[in-house]
Amino acid sequence: MSALFVLISISIVVASSFLAAFLWSVNKGQYDDDYTPSVRMLFDDEIKPVTTTIPKEVPKKI
Repeated sequence: MSALFVLISISIVVASSFLAAFLWSVNKGQYDDDYTPSVRMLFDDEIKPVTTTIPKEVPKKI
């Protein structure tokens, strides 16, 4: 039973450290996107469907 308490306490410490690391990285701006705003103007156009034309068969000369 004491092993269960040890494992639970270790898991709480590990989970809280991951939460603290995540909150620290969010506050430091690690998840701010600096690249997308600079290239967003390049991708504003709507994607037009590609149309392909099939060439007509050329009649064979006899």
